Amino acid sequence: MDLNYPRKVTIGDITVRDGFQHEEKFIPTEAKLWVAEQLILCGFKHIEVTNYGNPKGMPQFRDADELMKKIRTSKKIEHLLPQVKLTTVTIREKAIERAIQTKKEGFGPDRILVMVSTSESHHRTNSGMSIEEYFRMCAEWIPKAREAGLKVNGTVSTIWGCPIEGPTEMTKAIEFAKRWFDIGATDVEHADHDGSASPDRVYRYYSMLLDAFGSPDKHIVHFHTTRGWGLANVLAALMAGMTNYESTMGGIGGQPANFVDGVPVAGTGEYYYKDPNIVGLVSTEDMVVMMDEMGIDTGLDIDKVLQTGKMVERIVGRRLRSEAIHNGRIPKEITGRK
Repeated sequence: MDLNYPRKVTIGDITVRDGFQHEEKFIPTEAKLWVAEQLILCGFKHIEVTNYGNPKGMPQFRDADELMKKIRTSKKIEHLLPQVKLTTVTIREKAIERAIQTKKEGFGPDRILVMVSTSESHHRTNSGMSIEEYFRMCAEWIPKAREAGLKVNGTVSTIWGCPIEGPTEMTKAIEFAKRWFDIGATDVEHADHDGSASPDRVYRYYSMLLDAFGSPDKHIVHFHTTRGWGLANVLAALMAGMTNYESTMGGIGGQPANFVDGVPVAGTGEYYYKDPNIVGLVSTEDMVVMMDEMGIDTGLDIDKVLQTGKMVERIVGRRLRSEAIHNGRIPKEITGRK
């Protein structure tokens, strides 16, 4: 009996923001631009580009405006940009205001991301506000962003557990997703930001989500693979019926770096991972190769994805967490070689 899962999915790649934010060396702007261009040429219709928060705390994104301008004026991708959503992270009011202003100036994002955790401790670490204070702030600013022509993603984090507090209640995340839509979010990301999710609870949660909302179209699956369960969780989400996914090249990413180019910086404080080198999202390369083998249409040029992944390893300067870029795709026919 065949497994039951969607035969077509949408994948967003968030390497340039979430992937690079954990790197302890500054990734040159031209390298970020190259990666963004290649991702779009691979066929990705959604990429996260940068974070509009204070660069003193996250110097990886001190080039946010420059990078956005370079992407907007790139000749390599100008024919594709009208079909692509560029997202910037805007955790607080000043960042949202910045996104609105850059949108008016012609080089801003198409979409912004605001984020709430179901864990009060995790949420305060990320935003400096309580959960209720944050929802009130977003209720004021999301309409302003929408009026400026921006789409708004409301992310829900710590669904399956919190690296600070431990276990969390999954039903709280369903409630928070509803609150995001009530105050004007256009889509919701459901995130396992520290690799706490196990496949059984992933299946249970996304089944609950579809019972509550009926359709997966405005919901995005976001897994980290700290403990190596990332692709197992992707399969569980597929079997629950989810059709929108996010990932990073080489499976990089994680908590914003607190040490960049030899200088200690604020980031979001002390790393809460036992080994901050073994963190990150599901690998884009491995996920799309797996889905291709399962007969799922991703709409991507998979060979180009693998080529791009090899170059991202060179940009970062070490072997990353993709197996597919080293082992390749599974042959589709017998070669006849002895």
